[in-house]
Amino acid sequence: MILSFAILTLLYLIFLSVLAYLGLGAVPIIIIASAMILAQFYFSDRIVLWSSGAKVVSREQYPQLHEIIERIVARNNLPKPRVAIIDTNMPNAFATGRGRKSSVVAVTTGLLQILDTEEVEGVIAHELTHIRNRDALVLTLASLFSTVAWYLMQFGFYGGLYGGGGYGYGGRDRNSGGAMIIILLVAMLTWVVSFLIIRAISRYREFAADRGSAQMTGKPVKLANALLKISGSMRRIPTKDLRQVEGLNAFFIVPALTGSTIANLFSTHPPVEKRVQKLMEMEASMS
Repeated sequence: MILSFAILTLLYLIFLSVLAYLGLGAVPIIIIASAMILAQFYFSDRIVLWSSGAKVVSREQYPQLHEIIERIVARNNLPKPRVAIIDTNMPNAFATGRGRKSSVVAVTTGLLQILDTEEVEGVIAHELTHIRNRDALVLTLASLFSTVAWYLMQFGFYGGLYGGGGYGYGGRDRNSGGAMIIILLVAMLTWVVSFLIIRAISRYREFAADRGSAQMTGKPVKLANALLKISGSMRRIPTKDLRQVEGLNAFFIVPALTGSTIANLFSTHPPVEKRVQKLMEMEASMS
């Protein structure tokens, strides 16, 4: 994590230095992009719940699920999150919210059907670890300049397309096509490298959440079993249904679509096999 953020910091300093040297008025764009990220951060739980079709449920509606969560939070001195259900056969779960007191843990009806109580506990503990570690905040901070670079690419592309060689962001020479090209190349490089590093951070956070789940429950093998059941059942879900929720893969405990070895570089999650291997190593050390 320290190495990843150090590389990101260095990358962003180079990025801003090039922009300053070329005379680009980047401050307004940074302010706008930062405001958009903050808005996304504050409203992320509502957006995710709405897009996933999750409904917050009471203790009377799902008493056993509430009891599982209450046991885990009581043992680990955590505030109880809101509980949501997604009515779908696809087995999965996710956590969202900008902080511990505004968090939501959502599970699908398909997950409750295929997992036993201890396996559900492992999945819930994984999601509670994401909340405890403030992973939403970590990834939001990591993606700040990546988002700025993305907007610079968009503005630069459309400015060049519709406004000629210069797009008037306060540069020293508005008619300089060379400056435009350099800005676009730097922004593109920043976005690509940031994209890969942020994905690496996300994969690490998944390993950390698996470890946190094992520590909370004391049963790493139960989460390992749950991951295998979820990924196995996912292969039987129609591709059309998986693609409908593909945009939420970063939130799910197991992505709705699995990729090739090359695709793992761009994935938000490590391979299930590696996660299971690490959990079984923890199980062996505890035994």
